[in-house]
Amino acid sequence: MNKKWDFCGWATRNDIKCSDGRIIRRDAFKENDGQIVPLVWNHLHNDISNVLGHALLENRAEGVYAYGYLNDSEGGRAAKTRLEHGDITALSIYANQLKQDGGNVLHGTIREVSLVLAGANKGANIENVALRHGDGSETELEDEIIYCWNDEDSIQHATPEDKNEEPKEEEKVAEEEKKSGKTVKEVFDSLTPEQKTVVYFLVGQAAKGGTAEKPKEDEKEDEVEHSDYEGEEEMKYNVFEGSDEGARNTLSHDAMATIIKDAKHSTLKESFLAHAEDYGIDGIEWLFPEDRELNKTPEWIKRDTGWVDAVMKGVHHTPFSRVKSTFANITEDEARAKGYMKGKMKKEEVFSLLKRATNPQTIYKKQKIDRDDQVDITDFDVVAWLKGEMRMMLDEEIARAVLIGDGRLASDDDKISEDHIRPIANDADLFTIKKAVAEGENESVTAKNFIRAAIKARKDYKGSGNPTLFTTEDMLTDMLLLEDQIGHSLYKTEAELATKLRVSKIVTVPVMEGHKVGDKELMGIIVNMNDYNIGADKGGAVNMFDDFDIDFNQQKYLIETRCSGALVKPYSAIVLFKSEVPESVDGDVKKSKTVHNTDDETTGG
Repeated sequence: MNKKWDFCGWATRNDIKCSDGRIIRRDAFKENDGQIVPLVWNHLHNDISNVLGHALLENRAEGVYAYGYLNDSEGGRAAKTRLEHGDITALSIYANQLKQDGGNVLHGTIREVSLVLAGANKGANIENVALRHGDGSETELEDEIIYCWNDEDSIQHATPEDKNEEPKEEEKVAEEEKKSGKTVKEVFDSLTPEQKTVVYFLVGQAAKGGTAEKPKEDEKEDEVEHSDYEGEEEMKYNVFEGSDEGARNTLSHDAMATIIKDAKHSTLKESFLAHAEDYGIDGIEWLFPEDRELNKTPEWIKRDTGWVDAVMKGVHHTPFSRVKSTFANITEDEARAKGYMKGKMKKEEVFSLLKRATNPQTIYKKQKIDRDDQVDITDFDVVAWLKGEMRMMLDEEIARAVLIGDGRLASDDDKISEDHIRPIANDADLFTIKKAVAEGENESVTAKNFIRAAIKARKDYKGSGNPTLFTTEDMLTDMLLLEDQIGHSLYKTEAELATKLRVSKIVTVPVMEGHKVGDKELMGIIVNMNDYNIGADKGGAVNMFDDFDIDFNQQKYLIETRCSGALVKPYSAIVLFKSEVPESVDGDVKKSKTVHNTDDETTGG
């Protein structure tokens, strides 16, 4: 500007705790750099005579610096005289559109700068006056007060010192009150309950900036701002009449009267929403409570994993991972005892030996999180939450591999090898009994065929105790919906159906839906999980590791186990397929016939 400034100084200083406990941080008002805003006396916006000139703002590392230009009005000339005389030494800002982190003001927009008798920010002082000679040193201030009417929207730094400086309109109201002979309490008591509700609302918004509720007796004192003078009460409103922002978010008395009148026929909230657009309230949502988080930690969107416990807690565990199973088949005729006829040669017994070995494989899950995010998330323990997810997904993957395989192609690098964790669904015929279920003309017929096939397959079952049926939710539903000829349910509960199927319980497995082994659709697996062994050597059990990457500032986590898994008892599982029975798969079962008195490692007796 061509005109030399009349004074200059700090409109606000960074990193200084103000009277209300807030701290303005660096570059909070950087968008105001180079802007011109009105220069006002003591934040009084009700009269144009209070506009003393304008201020040029300059954003600096220490705060916002202001160059003041006083106008030639009576107020401007009076302010210049008082500045030259050293009567006024403090500056203050009015800002809104605030963004805060606790008590830290991180962003906002300065709407005006005011000359004040005492500021809230001790560093906001006038340093130089154009016509004043002196050292320009800062002046110590006392008893600073900050008046803030909405913690989320605006902030005004000032301390009203002179009762005579109140707006003339308020003096008129007070005078009218004296003439009418009524006190404020008498006027308030004369209001209807609906009008009192509106008063509670407006007072709460002005004083706290939050959702207004009817105040308790011991809380009413919080709804007004008190000055330094004993017995004096003042209420300030979050209004900046020279700004479009303030005008849009302010209700006039006429507007409030209309809303209150309309509220007699509806609720106050409905009335506010109905008239919001008519009166230009573009921030109507500020008047209502903020959303609250129901769960402290985010809830997982995941498959039902109840079946995982049935698998993982039911399997047999060994403290070693390399497992070998050897069986002697004495069901063939050659193994039978024989009758002797005189003069004939006695024949040796012949039986088959079956053997297979299962070795371990490492199964893992890896995760990472930026340390900045880990530090910033304070509402819950994000590390514990993350580790819980890793363990949950590891258990699900192992249980899936045990029942039906992981579903990945054999060429996939992430494949869990079926030679290390042998899936029950397509295990060798020696261990898994395959039974076909004929597909019927509708779901009911197929369900009946499933029950029949499951019961008849028990003839060949050699597993331990009473097994469990693992099946799909659709299959279970179709069986429970079976009815007799007069419409009565055949099985009222899952327990009744389980008894019919000769199993201890029925467990539904979401990952079994639509699963195929070869070209056959899997319908169910009947097995006692105690006949399935999972082995892990010492140190190969489930372990959690963590490491810090200093190059990328990331915390990394790894959970892994090294184990093997396989059925260890012949004919211990029944697998039910739709349509035809799968071809026998016993390529991994080594057969060798041995004869008594041979050199093989195991002989017949």
